Amino acid sequence: MSIWVCGEVLIDLIPVAPGSTERAPHVGGGPANTAKALARLGQDVHFIDGISTDQYGVAARKELLDDEVKLDLALTSDKPTCLAIVSLDANNSASYEFKIDGTATFDFSLDWLPDPSRYKPNVLHIGTLVTVIQPSEVVLYDWALHVAEFAPIVYDPNIRPSVMGDRDLYEASVEKWAAISSVIKVSDDDLAWLFPDKSIDEVAERWVRDGAALVVVTRGSEGLIGFTEDGAVEVPGVKIVVADTVGAGDTVGAIIVEALVEKGVMALTTDVLQEVLHRAAKAAAITCSRPGANPPYSRELK
Repeated sequence: MSIWVCGEVLIDLIPVAPGSTERAPHVGGGPANTAKALARLGQDVHFIDGISTDQYGVAARKELLDDEVKLDLALTSDKPTCLAIVSLDANNSASYEFKIDGTATFDFSLDWLPDPSRYKPNVLHIGTLVTVIQPSEVVLYDWALHVAEFAPIVYDPNIRPSVMGDRDLYEASVEKWAAISSVIKVSDDDLAWLFPDKSIDEVAERWVRDGAALVVVTRGSEGLIGFTEDGAVEVPGVKIVVADTVGAGDTVGAIIVEALVEKGVMALTTDVLQEVLHRAAKAAAITCSRPGANPPYSRELK
């Protein structure tokens, strides 16, 4: 089963201690975190992005390869790596400031993106900044429409208001991508910012009515809710001492993709979905227990 994960790999500059102005570099980016998590689960995952030849890009490439993420479909670029300057609040929840313009990370073109009719992937996971930043958003949307002829799309908007503060534009982008996706993974914070006058249930149930087979909403320590045509399935969070929350939602996305390729999207309902969400909650808790985007290996989930 060949999984494509498309989106940014970047460097998270994370405070070395709460309140510290000193930051240490960690390879990150929501899609790259998801690719790493899938590879650690033993999946055949190909990561699709521009990867710089600078020192950060070299570090990113090495870390992805060390986890056995395949980079045969990635672009090697001389442009710099995108940076995410991370701040942590009193609860160690992360917020981000991005250095995006002119980077390898957003250097997408139909000239190099892989042809799905040739490779025939089993699933495409896509999201975070590449689905909202221009011009990558336009290029990738056209490409994803072609991919959707061969594989289901798993979409994670992973909202970043610091990058696009215009709620109406952001909402339009999310709705466009949601309309072509079989699975949508989104956080309660994402939904609260995008749709401040609507409940989680309202938005998720509408997406299901509009064609999504599954919508999964992460709620931090409160756990997860999955919505399908058969109704909602809810699981609690797993209690753990939190180092930070970087990569937790991306880990959940990886568990969902794992289940999709192993069981099929139409099987992800009722008892099966509850089992998948419990596994996702446990995996996210492990990620939160250690600094940076450091998802669990499959052996840690047994």
